Amino acid sequence: MKTSEGTGDKPAPRPLDDSALSGMLRDQQCGVLAAVRSTGHPHLSTVLYRWDEEERVLRISTTVDRLKTRVLLRNPHASLHVRGDDIFSFAVAEGVAEVSEPTTEEGDRTGRELLSLTPGFDDPAEERAFLEEAVAEQRVAIRIRVSRLYGAALDMTGPAGVA
Repeated sequence: MKTSEGTGDKPAPRPLDDSALSGMLRDQQCGVLAAVRSTGHPHLSTVLYRWDEEERVLRISTTVDRLKTRVLLRNPHASLHVRGDDIFSFAVAEGVAEVSEPTTEEGDRTGRELLSLTPGFDDPAEERAFLEEAVAEQRVAIRIRVSRLYGAALDMTGPAGVA
């Protein structure tokens, strides 16, 4: 087991490669979105997201009136933090966010993008209801084009590292 300098038998964080980080983003559905408020302080928001590994894009559904939307429209720099299988592992995706136009017509471009974030509907009536609700709520899609992935794992085993 790798140890940190000067820490004796305590394990050191193990950086994760791009493939492991991308896998963590793919396997999770929930993360913490960080954006930069006008005061310079971070705005943190727990979000559900979908990771498109091929395009390296994170997609999040929200409404046009949410603070995260307004913050990202003003300053598009964003990060998404995702916890791994245990509290000692994580992935962070950084990039520039784009906010779509609100969906205004059932099945328009934004509505179809929002629909792609769902597991899908077996009943066409449920799909229609989803699209109608998205219009009523003025939903938008946030797309974060990921330019950097980083993260680590801390392999804690034995009595001192019981998770």
